[in-house]
Amino acid sequence: MKRGILIAVLLSIIFMHVVCASEVCDLSGQLINQDPYPASPGEYVKAVFQIKGITNPVCGKIIVEFVEDFPYSLDPGANKKMEIIGGIYPKDYSSFLLAQYNVRVDEQAIDGENPLKLRYTIAGSNTNASYKTEEFNITIKDLHTDFEVSIKNYDKATNTLTFEILNTGEHDVEALTIDIPNQQNIAVKGSNRNIVGSLDSNEDTTFSFEASPKEGEIKLDILYNDEINLRRTIEKKVYFNPNYFTNRAGDGNGSSKWKWVFVLVVIIGAVWWWRRKIKKEKEHHRKHQQREMI
Repeated sequence: MKRGILIAVLLSIIFMHVVCASEVCDLSGQLINQDPYPASPGEYVKAVFQIKGITNPVCGKIIVEFVEDFPYSLDPGANKKMEIIGGIYPKDYSSFLLAQYNVRVDEQAIDGENPLKLRYTIAGSNTNASYKTEEFNITIKDLHTDFEVSIKNYDKATNTLTFEILNTGEHDVEALTIDIPNQQNIAVKGSNRNIVGSLDSNEDTTFSFEASPKEGEIKLDILYNDEINLRRTIEKKVYFNPNYFTNRAGDGNGSSKWKWVFVLVVIIGAVWWWRRKIKKEKEHHRKHQQREMI
């Protein structure tokens, strides 16, 4: 009887060993969030992954590692790896692991789906370490736009400086705003911000400031919302040359010259009229005297 029990126990142990040995540590991931969507070249994207299969004790130590490969990288010193022991639930008692990375997208990244890689290292208690790499598609689209800015006019009499801006990019923008930061070459009177509004691709508009500029570069901060409502800022510099806005036909100096010509004509006309009037009065007086003498 005892011998039969012993054999049954041994067979149970062997069976459990075979079952455990036959279990496979199967990890799989899913990209559950990408922010922003789409991502933009030269900027960051927050990617959150859900790793399943961590509850299997056969896995032993599990390492989830971000693989730096074009066009993705992490900042220096950022943690690339997450470790967990298979069969032990995370702190929130969920059956999966959340891995989150703040990923830098290379400026040369092309539009479209670009694969991001995670590597799983599985160091089971009964096997040597094994590796598995999984790819996830991150959507990238270059939503940046660009502008050409020039000085259209400067009226010294009113200190009105008028700029012209052209949207040279492929994307429309909203909430276009221009700031003139504090600088030596220009003194702004009143608000240093001008809200333009929307500006479609290849369209232009004008905006003005009350200001006293000096010859040299003027720095402008251009702010806008892109197609996913992300606020962006770009800096532009415009060279101001006062000689372009002086001694022009129709400006203040030309008007002054013609004003004095008009005044001179009026004076000459008045003198001529006055002399003619005096002459007529004298003639009339002379004729009157002659009639009295007769």
